[in-house]
Amino acid sequence: MSERELELKAVVDDPAALVSRLTASGARRTFRGGMRDLRFDLPGRSLEARDQVLRVRAFDPGGAGAARAEVSWKGPTRLSGAYKEREELRLDLVDAGAAAEIFARLGFVVTDTIERWVELYDLGGAVLRIEWYPRMDVLLEVEGLPEAIERAIAATGLPRAAFTAERLIDFAARYQQRTGAAPALSCAALGGAKPSWPARDT
Repeated sequence: MSERELELKAVVDDPAALVSRLTASGARRTFRGGMRDLRFDLPGRSLEARDQVLRVRAFDPGGAGAARAEVSWKGPTRLSGAYKEREELRLDLVDAGAAAEIFARLGFVVTDTIERWVELYDLGGAVLRIEWYPRMDVLLEVEGLPEAIERAIAATGLPRAAFTAERLIDFAARYQQRTGAAPALSCAALGGAKPSWPARDT
């Protein structure tokens, strides 16, 4: 499936209050669980040099349903008005491990692993994803067409100025600058510490 991805992100100080506001606005939760990204590149990071991403993403509902996965290619980032825009090609998978093995045999290597606990909501044509990282601020990503994004942002109750087209690494850098603690985008980076996301049995 090929599409143009438009998105904005914001820091969320009170996830529970955000969920309450989304529920009151009629948002429908479509997934709750773990989400793990493996980003692949060739030795020398030639994809990164062209601002392209090759990713295998696995969703783990933690026993609450069937696991699923997808492989995506993303083109260079650009701004479309106030929104971050990328061309994306995506293919749904059954087995993320098999896809990762195929890429490895073709000479690709894993350059980044990003793990988070997420809740996905549909609201008026927009997809909202609340993201808890092993150690970092909680983020909200909103995707869709501009009109749907703006309606969804209004429903969150968060300030419009809080939403930006910045990259994840920009949010991570601000977290470190503000707290003095290094962000952890994968569990391995925690050195054995407990992730900050919600317990899986709640």
